[in-house]
Amino acid sequence: VAHSQNSMEFPVNINTTQITTAYGHRALPKLKEELQSEDLQTRQKALMALCDLMHDPECIYKAMSIGCMENLKVLLKDSNSMVRIKTTEVLFITASHSVGAQEIISKGLISPLVWKLQVEREEEFQELILDTLVLCLREDATEALGSNVVLVLKQKLLSVNENIRSKAAHALLNVSISREGKKQVCKFDVIPILVHLLKDPVEHVKSNAAGALMFATVITEGKYAALEAQAISPLLELLHSPMTVARLNATKALTMLAEAPEGRKVLQVHVPTFRAMEVESHEKPQVAEALQRAARIAVSVIEFKP
Repeated sequence: VAHSQNSMEFPVNINTTQITTAYGHRALPKLKEELQSEDLQTRQKALMALCDLMHDPECIYKAMSIGCMENLKVLLKDSNSMVRIKTTEVLFITASHSVGAQEIISKGLISPLVWKLQVEREEEFQELILDTLVLCLREDATEALGSNVVLVLKQKLLSVNENIRSKAAHALLNVSISREGKKQVCKFDVIPILVHLLKDPVEHVKSNAAGALMFATVITEGKYAALEAQAISPLLELLHSPMTVARLNATKALTMLAEAPEGRKVLQVHVPTFRAMEVESHEKPQVAEALQRAARIAVSVIEFKP
């Protein structure tokens, strides 16, 4: 009597790039080989398959264990632009998981991404690189800071493309979490540009600029650079933004500026604005609590008597 048995091997003459859903991470060893193929179409198909697979954290672990990241590092320099874009898309999807972002960092892929951000002309590609960097910089900005990322992002803040401006400001927000990042943002005169972006016509750009200032102004040099660039007025305007995160970022940035005597003096007449925020309601209780808490802290700092 014949017995049926499931084979652990791939079916004959089946393209593994078309069966990622069925075979999951078992397709990865074959895909790794195809990433190294000299045939352009084969490389492109392998990257498309990886885009699907990297949504699964289990597949990220498998890809890490067999050395796929090293192949992606090579493909970032591929002569074909579509291969480079697809490679970055794989990295973006991978970076959406904390373990994936950490793997990208550990394999030294941040420096190549920063370099690509400088040299790639296509705006869609630049946006994808920025999205990937935002996720990775949230984990660790050390390698990026050693790769002139602040200077590169400073340039992107001036882009005519609103998405690039917004994403560059978001990346600088994450860069500025570390003390070294704050110092470089001050050293390379990024703060005046961030203050200028507080008046941007796009709300997301203003919000991310305020977020970057919120961290950069933690240090004394950042506070005085922002005060000199006259950041208080546009930050006060942002307290009325329709975006909750923009209002929160602006409140926290103003609190940092109030720690300087000069900032505290200017903000004293605006205490009623923060008092109103202390009791302001919101349809989401957690959001209301965050805004109220930030406003309370702002008032306490502004009214502090040395």
